Amino acid sequence: MAKTASIHTLGCRVNAYESEAMAEQLRRCGYEIVPFDERADVCVINTCTVTNIADRKSRQMLHRARELNPEALIIAAGCYAEDAGHALELDPAVDLVIGNRAKQDLAGIIARWEAGEDTGVRTDPISAVREYDGLSITETEGRTRAFLKIQDGCNQFCTYCMIPYVRGRVRSRAPEDVLKEADILSRRGYREIVLTGIHISSYGLDFDEPGRNLRTPPAACAETNRHLLELAEKAAALPFVEHLRFGSLEPGIMTKEFVEALAGIPEICEAFHLSLQSGCDATLMRMKRSYTTAEYEAICRRIRAAFPNPALTTDIIAGFPGETEEEFEETVRFLKKIRFAKTHIFKYSKRSGTKAAVMDGQVSEEVKRLRSAVLKEMDLAHHFAYASSFDGKDVEVLFEEKKDADGRSYTGHTREALTAAAESGEDLTGLILRCRVTSVEQDGTLSVVPLPLY
Repeated sequence: MAKTASIHTLGCRVNAYESEAMAEQLRRCGYEIVPFDERADVCVINTCTVTNIADRKSRQMLHRARELNPEALIIAAGCYAEDAGHALELDPAVDLVIGNRAKQDLAGIIARWEAGEDTGVRTDPISAVREYDGLSITETEGRTRAFLKIQDGCNQFCTYCMIPYVRGRVRSRAPEDVLKEADILSRRGYREIVLTGIHISSYGLDFDEPGRNLRTPPAACAETNRHLLELAEKAAALPFVEHLRFGSLEPGIMTKEFVEALAGIPEICEAFHLSLQSGCDATLMRMKRSYTTAEYEAICRRIRAAFPNPALTTDIIAGFPGETEEEFEETVRFLKKIRFAKTHIFKYSKRSGTKAAVMDGQVSEEVKRLRSAVLKEMDLAHHFAYASSFDGKDVEVLFEEKKDADGRSYTGHTREALTAAAESGEDLTGLILRCRVTSVEQDGTLSVVPLPLY
């Protein structure tokens, strides 16, 4: 009887990719991967530590895994395991703690554990790691879109962020490895490839000067990242890649040359997530972000001039230390000026070890909550307005799944990453179709009708 394993993922797309890569490892070793709530011989919790809530959820899921499987091998992996490894080693719910670097050897670690040998797990600082890990995938959940990790680590050290401490320095995946995986995935029917990583705007910095912790240049003196641009050009040119997207990008990477080159690649989807965090220059300076609001606004104009009605999305932190009411109002005004297609709003979370954690002017939880509510209400209005700009127009939709059990309702996403829904007597799953938008729901979902293929 095959051994069973479950993997529960918390956090970002990179963690999700790595969970799938670990699952492939275990399948090759004869494990059957089962849902988290089923009995398993091995339970892996791929943890997150981006906020205090993520830490708490990571601990809760580890304890939940022990409750569900008292006799199983419980493994804490990932970012929270990297940060709180010593504390987790004392937690009776946890048998093994492996950081991000050790994920590539998960199967070997389990085998050594079961043999009663030294597992080889060490607590060496991840900041010392200079090589990209060996994780890869040949399939992913769903059958239409695949996330492909191209780099790990970050050298930016924004004052609020734990990521450089738990992910280490920038380590880029060899372009030939990325292209090989993109080719495999696209040939297996994944219609869309999303290039993702911890800080993909830094892709290739370690190729130029190995061993140096180079930072992505600030927007004021940004240079085109030729490594990332050439990777995108080559990935888009693969014979079976139909849609190509980027994960989160730094605004400064969007130079005139970079934007114009992307606009000339038909496979590039017109959706760009440009991290902002605040619409106030004083706050951005305390955050150690590498642009001003004026520079950011100019970059948005550049993208909107190059693409027809692109989706610009972003992140905002509410209640960063020292954020006064006047600074918050600056952010509100800036967001109203840019009018993002979607804004992801987070309350500031104090992370021990970061510079922001010891800054003066810590904002109360109540004020953070109120400011978040204001921003979320504005986001709903902006998202609906952007989605409504497509009403009555034609869009291209990648249909991804059946919406309900009747088999006639399908949902997918446009090139601009808007949710679209259609009724059809034919199976639309996995098809990229030109559609007419007939109406827009209050949540921004487009109701569409597929157009004839002739």
